[in-house]
Amino acid sequence: MDQTLAPITAPIPVRAASTDDPAELLRFAIDAHGLGAAALATLVEIRGGAARALGAHMAVAADGRFCGYVSGGCVEAAVASEALLAMAEGRDRMVKFGDGSPFFDIVLPCGGGISVAIHVLKDAGALQHVLDRLRQRQAAGLAYSTERQTLEAVDPLPRACWLERDFLTVYRPRTRVVLSGRTIEAQAVARLAEASGYDVIINGHDEDAADTIDPFTAVVLLHHDLDAEAVILETALRSPAFYIGALGSTRTHRRRVERLTAMGFRRDDIGRIKAPIGMFGPTRDATSLALSVLADVAAARLVAYV
Repeated sequence: MDQTLAPITAPIPVRAASTDDPAELLRFAIDAHGLGAAALATLVEIRGGAARALGAHMAVAADGRFCGYVSGGCVEAAVASEALLAMAEGRDRMVKFGDGSPFFDIVLPCGGGISVAIHVLKDAGALQHVLDRLRQRQAAGLAYSTERQTLEAVDPLPRACWLERDFLTVYRPRTRVVLSGRTIEAQAVARLAEASGYDVIINGHDEDAADTIDPFTAVVLLHHDLDAEAVILETALRSPAFYIGALGSTRTHRRRVERLTAMGFRRDDIGRIKAPIGMFGPTRDATSLALSVLADVAAARLVAYV
């Protein structure tokens, strides 16, 4: 009796989650590796314009599931297909899309081009190291060697880049918002910050927040009384917070400056306070204020950690 072998069908790429949070992507890759095989795709070159920054990731499981973005969504399925081929061969690969790419049918809307390094995970130790650091609110780094096809934990650089023949990716903790005030504005900011994926800590009136403020923290003071904000503001000014914003008019802020000056704070320290708070204003409702404040926080974070 003749027998024929059934053709081997490659998995079809399917998006498992719509997220670009690096911690979630690395966790997905670790879980997929534990179930069989996984690949980590990294944006390592941009030619012209691009929708994502260098170091952006996709994680791909051997069954075709993937998450993350290296573009605006136009090449992700193709990257996942390349990652599945890399896993089948057991070898890393570098793929170009857009300008300079062999794929004539894939054109990036921005008109530029990107290169994506696809690494077949041999172990998940380096990824777990990054997650452990992020959990401790510390920055982390990974070095990818195209020659050795390895991924190693390293000290983080200021930004993702090529260093000689290795590509270094940097990871930083998600933005934390320490929010002080028992106002309707504070409630609106808390809701929007949580919806944005920020780590929100509601501090109330005068609880000492020193232990919760790190370099990746924005301190938002939404009081209608200078006395109520005094303790948390002094704590914030002595902290490494990347953003300090306080509610109040220009006149109110002049009084705030006078008080802080009399207390011995230097001009540079006082200059860290964004007041009136927010990116645009004046606002006349809590939702508009929340949008203004969080837009300002996001912009300040980009400047601090470009």
